[in-house]
Amino acid sequence: MDHDHLKDRLLLPSSRAAAATAASANGPHHRRAPPAAAGGAGAGAGGVSIDVNGLKRRGGGRRSWVRVDAATGAAEAVEVAKPALMRRLDLPARDLRLLDPLFVYPSAILGRERAVVCNLERVRCIITADEALVLREQDAEEAVRRYVDELQRRLVDRADDLPFEFIALEVALEAACSFLDSQAIELEAEAYPLLDELTTKISTLNLERVRRLKSKLVALTRRVQKVRDEIEQLMDDDGDMAEMYLTEKKVRMEESMLNDEDLHGIGNNHSGFSASLSAPVSPVSTPPASRRLEKEFSFARSRHSSFKSSDSSQYNIEELEMLLEAYFVVIDYTLSKLTSLKEYIDDTEDFINIQLDNVRNQLIQFELLLTTATFVVAIFGVVSGVFGMNFEVPLFSVPHAFEWTLAITGVCGAVVFCCFLWYFRKRRFFPL
Repeated sequence: MDHDHLKDRLLLPSSRAAAATAASANGPHHRRAPPAAAGGAGAGAGGVSIDVNGLKRRGGGRRSWVRVDAATGAAEAVEVAKPALMRRLDLPARDLRLLDPLFVYPSAILGRERAVVCNLERVRCIITADEALVLREQDAEEAVRRYVDELQRRLVDRADDLPFEFIALEVALEAACSFLDSQAIELEAEAYPLLDELTTKISTLNLERVRRLKSKLVALTRRVQKVRDEIEQLMDDDGDMAEMYLTEKKVRMEESMLNDEDLHGIGNNHSGFSASLSAPVSPVSTPPASRRLEKEFSFARSRHSSFKSSDSSQYNIEELEMLLEAYFVVIDYTLSKLTSLKEYIDDTEDFINIQLDNVRNQLIQFELLLTTATFVVAIFGVVSGVFGMNFEVPLFSVPHAFEWTLAITGVCGAVVFCCFLWYFRKRRFFPL
């Protein structure tokens, strides 16, 4: 009887209702159910496990998930409705929106009372103490398959005492860090040759390719920075890390319920023993058994509430902190590579700007020389204008006067041009 009562306490409300229905159906007035209806019964789950058959019968908003069992490592495809997850895992709707493929949300790791919600790049999953639910997407089928295979391999070859939720979280972090690092490596392999080519040949095509490359770099840096910030935020908050000890919380909750059952049994035995006594008992000196039992249950409830409020002080978060620190170093190294690439792009842009400024200065110098030469040629225009007047000049009758005029004008123009060059050199307008 005590065992059945304990099982009823551990089951979720929906599971208790299903169990009560099954118990009433097995009574003396029970009619044999048809085989089709009887095949779906008996799929109840304890703790935070999900009644897969019951969920499949529910309609509306169901999504495809891959369920990985913590005990056996077996994987199966299930369809779970969003309201069913909210009821069974006590998750708010905003947490499940992070996993909705219709929306684009940044990476997030949320520790809740009975589950850990992970949205790390292409891996979107809900981790509990008993199972992991991985959301299946058309664009991320390969990533989901690799995650499930790696999680199964870790569960089969488990060599340490890490709880299941930490193993699943570690696989998700490893998949996200590896994916981001591979994208950073591909971006580096594309960027450095393109930037070197741009320094030797500045063209519109190369500038457009560099612009697209920089856009990819900014987007990837933002994603890597978000994952790094999430890990750093978890490491800085001991309460959030304590919330992620799901297996230990489940064990302590079961122990607390077992103690409550023991207190209940002691109260029943004590009430029966006091009822069998024949000596009269004063109602003033000795309280009734029901009042003492109520005090015992109130003490158990207060102890359970104090256990929930002191999670961060009871758990040794060093194990999770070391796990997060290892992947923080990995993602920080990826971020440093992207930062170095951004600095290289900035240096290349500065070099190109210097080259363009140099070309612009050369054009200005050439324009200045052309302006000076135009001024010298204008001297010839003045002389030709004077000699082109329609009046008699005695100089026209002098032999070789035209040749002397050209020679003197050319010498004067050369002297004027040299004077301008000396002035430009003295004022350092351009090196000569």
